Amino acid sequence: MPPVARSMLIAAGVALGLCGSAQAQEIEQLKQAYRRPDRIPFPEEAPYSPQMATLGKMLFFDPRLSGQQNLSCASCHNPSFGFEVPVGGAIGANGKPQARKAPTVLNAAWISTMFWDGRAPNLELQAIGPIIGEGAMGGNFSHIVVRLGNVPEYKAWFDRVFPGGGVTQDNILTAIATYERTIVAEPAPFDRWVEGDESAITPEAKRGFALFNGKAGCAACHTGWNFSDNKFHDLGIATKDIGRGAFDPDNPLARHAFKTPGLRNLTYRGPFGHAGQFPDLEAVVAFYETGGLPRPSKSPLMRPLNFGLEERTDLLAFLRSLTAEQTRTALPNLPN
Repeated sequence: MPPVARSMLIAAGVALGLCGSAQAQEIEQLKQAYRRPDRIPFPEEAPYSPQMATLGKMLFFDPRLSGQQNLSCASCHNPSFGFEVPVGGAIGANGKPQARKAPTVLNAAWISTMFWDGRAPNLELQAIGPIIGEGAMGGNFSHIVVRLGNVPEYKAWFDRVFPGGGVTQDNILTAIATYERTIVAEPAPFDRWVEGDESAITPEAKRGFALFNGKAGCAACHTGWNFSDNKFHDLGIATKDIGRGAFDPDNPLARHAFKTPGLRNLTYRGPFGHAGQFPDLEAVVAFYETGGLPRPSKSPLMRPLNFGLEERTDLLAFLRSLTAEQTRTALPNLPN
């Protein structure tokens, strides 16, 4: 059966509750591919401890890591906006918007390479760029180490968490990365549906799930519980930014390619796209329907789609079912 027809059949069965045993099994298999994990993966060289994560959280929210002591990591990764900010380019230390939208830190423990172009292999190395970048926080680690080391409470924290190490650049980065790995999207209505609560999402969202995995082709890149394959694709967006091509110049498909973003808590995270090109989810879906601009590097997965009004509504309903109803982040008390 062609994928589009199969998708339509699954959508009808899901929405109406009329699935046969084989079809119901296929739907259940699709659902299980997005089941939430039961633990956070921490690297062996940086195991989790509540003290380490607490120190990292303080550092994440502390503007003393910036050159002018007026910006923190949370300035561009705000919990209220899905650990992003609602602008295409956050304002950095130089007072100018940055060229790319700050990617979310949400579910970073499951992201294998950092930044839109994947230039950092882990969270520890990722944090260096924004902290010292003139267009970002404009900090200097030599100054930061001295500044934090002169705060008695910070000195005590570092001595406790890093015995014999104290305040160093590497220890600062390790603590921040440990906290960032604890930033995990709360359960959403979709998760409750996966767990067996058929009333957790609407019939429209269920049909949208079938479209996502069928006709729309979204699941080719948005895989796993975080809905990202952590790979790079040129979607045919109008841009001069060569993206991954700067780091993988021999790959013809890397030019203008950017990392697949996860889809959790989308309701809070607009605008969308590597530079915030799309103001809302409706604009994202409308772009995907066009199939993107034709060019040699464009992903072969991108193709024009012919959605009806109901299909657009259904797909959007599914995407919104991935947002947790309650997301709370308590702000830390920073050392004086």
